Amino acid sequence: MTTYEPDVAIVGAGTGGCYAAATIARAGYDVTIVERKSPDEAGHIACGDALKGADAFPEAIPKSAIEPAFTNTDVDHGRFEIPQENAVLDIPVPGELAVIDRLEYGKLIIDGAERVGTEIHYDTVVQDVIQNDDGRVTGLRATRQGDPVEYRGDVVIDAAGALSILQDKADLGSATFDTNVSYSQFSSAYREVLEVDEPVEWDDALVLKPTERAAGYLWYFPRTSTQINVGLGFQMGEEPMQLVESLKRDLRNRPEFKNATVVDKLGAALPTRRPYDSGVAPGFMAIGDAAGHVNPTTGGGIAGAAYAGKYAGEAAIEAIETGDTSEAALWEYNERVMDHFGGRYAALDVYNILVGATGLDDLMGLLATLPAEKLSDALYSGSANLGLGLKLRTAIKSFGHWGTLYDLYETKGQADRLLDHYEDYPDHPNEFDAWQAQRDGLMDVIYATTGADAKY
Repeated sequence: MTTYEPDVAIVGAGTGGCYAAATIARAGYDVTIVERKSPDEAGHIACGDALKGADAFPEAIPKSAIEPAFTNTDVDHGRFEIPQENAVLDIPVPGELAVIDRLEYGKLIIDGAERVGTEIHYDTVVQDVIQNDDGRVTGLRATRQGDPVEYRGDVVIDAAGALSILQDKADLGSATFDTNVSYSQFSSAYREVLEVDEPVEWDDALVLKPTERAAGYLWYFPRTSTQINVGLGFQMGEEPMQLVESLKRDLRNRPEFKNATVVDKLGAALPTRRPYDSGVAPGFMAIGDAAGHVNPTTGGGIAGAAYAGKYAGEAAIEAIETGDTSEAALWEYNERVMDHFGGRYAALDVYNILVGATGLDDLMGLLATLPAEKLSDALYSGSANLGLGLKLRTAIKSFGHWGTLYDLYETKGQADRLLDHYEDYPDHPNEFDAWQAQRDGLMDVIYATTGADAKY
């Protein structure tokens, strides 16, 4: 059996894995990415292709290196179609947004990681995690091009995506690492890239709409005016949808897609849950989709994964230099994630809980009456300020949805309190249990307020 001994072994050559690897390699350490796909297929990932936060990326693989994959930078709003209200709601998108060619982007970040010294082992399927008797993760067992191999390193980083096998194989029960993970906290998604004959009228917008099933959503994201990423997803744990047929049925009702040609198609799972409470264990960190680092209301996860990779890479560097790979030594990675986007995503997840309890039809009817700029604030920041005058105007417009409106305002208050609590995320694992207990108490109030079953 061949054994490789990099300083850091990373599983997965997606956004998080490549940015973590580039960060570590730039510091002069040996890092290997273990990637199950072939060199031709690596980087081919099912995605909505919308990149929020395109203006700011970690310098390990700078924005200039990935800009060739930006195919549409003119998108500045979302079009929320609400069929039951015969309404279309235009929602401003704050900050810079780009729709990208996800395969080209995937190849560019792999190239960016390799150019600074990352070694990538393709056609390598991880089968097990190696741990010491004290529980510290020290490596991986895998099959590379049919032959058994091992990877031994100071730190292992899980960038293997949603519902990662590494977390099933590792014994993390004595660590703070979040094991409160269920498939019902994820969505199953399918997407196609279509080429159409004529430019679409909405090539400056992200188009979203609910499916005929309450647990589903559809998207139409323009890579260019004639090449559109179309897809849909549904919440696992609900009654399954026939994803391909549901998408085709909606496409048949949209004249702009008549005679469209399928350029690419792919399916995937993605988190629609809060970020992991802790993504560290001795010798081990999880990043990106493997740690729930996705905006749970929009599905956007590229920028979060890039920064999680940066933070995990810098934590790994310090652990190597100090010779300490304990939870406490890696803990700053958790703090930086929660401070940057983790708390905000946890607050946004409260609105997913409300949708599950309220029912999409009633909530969509209410959303059609709300100010677009306030929905934009809530969708991207997890909060929005609503003054008394605005509340009164909204109440008048939303006649017939007052019960749902009251639930929404109450839920907003609970989300704000939860966000405040995440701002006090502990700076040491010894304080984690107390923080988590207080957070769970806030969640109990949220479940009572929304009438939802417990999600976690």
